[in-house]
Amino acid sequence: MESNRQKKIAGVLQNDLASILQKALKNAGHTGILISVSKVQVTVDLSIAKVYVSIFPSEHAIKVVEEINQVKHTIKHEMAQLTKNQLRRMPNLYFYNDDSLDYIEKIDKAVKGKENPITNSDLIEKRKKS
Repeated sequence: MESNRQKKIAGVLQNDLASILQKALKNAGHTGILISVSKVQVTVDLSIAKVYVSIFPSEHAIKVVEEINQVKHTIKHEMAQLTKNQLRRMPNLYFYNDDSLDYIEKIDKAVKGKENPITNSDLIEKRKKS
């Protein structure tokens, strides 16, 4: 269970990282890509922060996360400058792709698709006859 301190640090990181990542994408020449920080988990000793980013369109997600991880030291430095009055020590940042939206979309398609037995008219008719 997360402590109040972990939650507070995660919230600070989440808000500031979103703006830094948007600026970094723009500076790298990526246009038409939307990035958001969906979740930040901070370890108990406050030394590591796992940052989950959601990227749209999702076909660019893996490439963008790899690029972010390559420049994570620069991002950490920028974050340290922004949060120097709030955090004593900046945790190491590790970025991960948050594919939960893709998972939700797949489930939604499966529910609305032909493979769904609830909407399959043949099964409905068989149930009515029996």
